[in-house]
Amino acid sequence: MPRKREPAGAAVLQESVTSAITTALFDELAETGYARTSVDAVARRAGVGKAAVYRRWPSKQAMLLDLLETAVRRNVPEVPDSGSLAGDVRGFLDVIVAQVADPRIKRIALDMAAETTRSPDLGAALRETVAGPRRAAAATVLSRGVERGELPADIDRELGLDLLISPLLGRLLLIGGPVDDAYLTRLTTVIVAGLTSA
Repeated sequence: MPRKREPAGAAVLQESVTSAITTALFDELAETGYARTSVDAVARRAGVGKAAVYRRWPSKQAMLLDLLETAVRRNVPEVPDSGSLAGDVRGFLDVIVAQVADPRIKRIALDMAAETTRSPDLGAALRETVAGPRRAAAATVLSRGVERGELPADIDRELGLDLLISPLLGRLLLIGGPVDDAYLTRLTTVIVAGLTSA
């Protein structure tokens, strides 16, 4: 039986190069913003040629969306089932805090939000790539609450997702106030009260 032919070396995408490009992209976005980020700049920062970037993605936007999706999916772990709505809400809030721990995230997130107003296509893609997985994780919290009888079956799910996500992200990204254990405990209580009346 003939052996399977391995691809030539040039056809194999080295993981170390992809990793260097990923780090370079996020550093470049945090430092200069999406509009001023170029494939040339990312390649220079990563210490690779432009061809290495274009072998992986056909454009800057494709590179951004692919790497953002990978980062978001890796950093949106499933919220553990605590056995209660309050416990699940708190667990979800802890996940959000962990996601925004990298100081680059705030700069990139705010820049991307501004960019979506200038590029509706990019905005739609970012909503699917970035907001989609987070809202899916939040939807799990709501579904568990309904299954346990802690939330009404006819809960307004979109409003519920907004309640779970928006207050904390607004504080972390826009206001910048302290987010300690006491704050998260109070916020959990407020969100649970809001969800039960949503």
